[in-house]
Amino acid sequence: MEKVLKVKNLEVKFDTYGGQVEAVRGVTFDLFRGETLAIVGESGCGKSVTSQSIMGLIPNPPGRITGGEILFNGRNLAKTREKEMRKVRGADISMIFQDPMTALNPTLTIGEQIIEGILQHENISRGKAREKAVEMLSLVGIPGPESRLKQYPHQFSGGMRQRIMIAIALVCNPEILIADEPTTALDVTIQAQILELFKDIQKKTGVSIILITHDLGVVAQVADRIAVMYAGKIVETGSRRDIFYNPQHPYTRGLLRSVPRLDKEDAELFPISGSPPDLFSPPKGCPFAARCEYTMEVCDRVYPLKTALSQNHEVDCWLQDERARHMLPAAP
Repeated sequence: MEKVLKVKNLEVKFDTYGGQVEAVRGVTFDLFRGETLAIVGESGCGKSVTSQSIMGLIPNPPGRITGGEILFNGRNLAKTREKEMRKVRGADISMIFQDPMTALNPTLTIGEQIIEGILQHENISRGKAREKAVEMLSLVGIPGPESRLKQYPHQFSGGMRQRIMIAIALVCNPEILIADEPTTALDVTIQAQILELFKDIQKKTGVSIILITHDLGVVAQVADRIAVMYAGKIVETGSRRDIFYNPQHPYTRGLLRSVPRLDKEDAELFPISGSPPDLFSPPKGCPFAARCEYTMEVCDRVYPLKTALSQNHEVDCWLQDERARHMLPAAP
């Protein structure tokens, strides 16, 4: 498969009055053409900061990329100037932000907000841009797109606003679409419609998708590969089948055990005890050690080596060491 994006050893820090927050700590992953990569984890683990780094949207100050590379089409976006990043955003890489209820400008019509992006990146007339906006609204399932262009965001439901956000993100045919919690503010029925829309659009356009979410139900429906993130690090990466049927990191197992299951009778929920570590002073060893029931002395002192379990399945955990494999429990 062709690789369209490579994030390598990405580090992002924020300066605050209380000290320096190490929000992203050596994150590495690849994105291939036409695939959906889901980045999952608890709130505050660095998922959104990672996606904003790719888009060049980390506010400086207080935040800054302090290390690593974001390689796209031979260019390191981590070192690209703002003027050049404006040409990339929307045209090559687009993003759907959290909460469609507030992401749209309430003072501008939907048509103006879609057309603005087209005129920014393409040398076409306003009339042609309007035609393209109508086509895109039709693609995302907005009925009566011609008349809808003249309406304002408050005249649309939450699900319709999310479809409009998707239309704005895709109108310039980007290679990569980053969707940051795209179903958070929507009810279950509308969530299912939006997820089906993502699948349909990906088939039609071939766009690569990075899905940022904490909802494993969403991941199970649309993701090809999954990266599990915790305390600013990716602790396990694998295919959807690897993560759901053969999870190897205790944190991944904990996430799966805390999700309701309908395929088992009398299935219990087991919440992960404790709290994530303080990223003002992150631990030297495994960040999950304080919450893990299989913690060993080495876990607190040294960050575990990456273990390749298969071509696509990797995990950072000392339980993979030959001397500790007997402690590894059966998959949930």
